Amino acid sequence: MTDREARAAHNQERSLAAFLAKKAEFDALLAELTQASADHFGADPETVLWGEAAWLSDATTKLKDIADQHFRRGEYAL
Repeated sequence: MTDREARAAHNQERSLAAFLAKKAEFDALLAELTQASADHFGADPETVLWGEAAWLSDATTKLKDIADQHFRRGEYAL
């Protein structure tokens, strides 16, 4: 293995470690959000007001942007 190949392999290993660490963080956030969603994000369905609806609309827009980036939809389409 050449020095260049060794550096490339080491770089790939470090990239993978960073990716897996961020994926674990991402997965933990998704699990938290899934649990919060199951609990209506703490809102009482009997007394929910526009503030809760507006917050959920904003959160949904942010998640949709992430999904669109990943799946190359909307403004991220190729």
